[in-house]
Amino acid sequence: MSKRILIVDDAAFMRMMIKDILSKNGFEVVGEAADGVQAIEKYNELKPDLVTMDITMPEMDGITALKEIKAKHPNATIIMCSAMGQQAMVIDAIQAGAKDFIVKPFQADRVIEAISKALG
Repeated sequence: MSKRILIVDDAAFMRMMIKDILSKNGFEVVGEAADGVQAIEKYNELKPDLVTMDITMPEMDGITALKEIKAKHPNATIIMCSAMGQQAMVIDAIQAGAKDFIVKPFQADRVIEAISKALG
């Protein structure tokens, strides 16, 4: 059975890029969210195998959403997506329980490597 993934990013084109990479590599994208609040709702509803979570978003940022999801679902597998120069935030995210991070702009092989390793 293919792994079920939730994509969280406030930019629709970024969600589309990740979705495209994942679909071509046999993963099933079960949902998308545009901010941290939606991410938590969708996670509770869909119980995906993995979440790709943008760090900087309106309403609620990715690190806050990560902490809230991990509080309710300690086994949640979440990979952070960050722009260059967000190293401090990436460290916060890893300390809060993120499995890995991917830097934008996305490179397909790096995305698949991070996800496969996290789900391993």
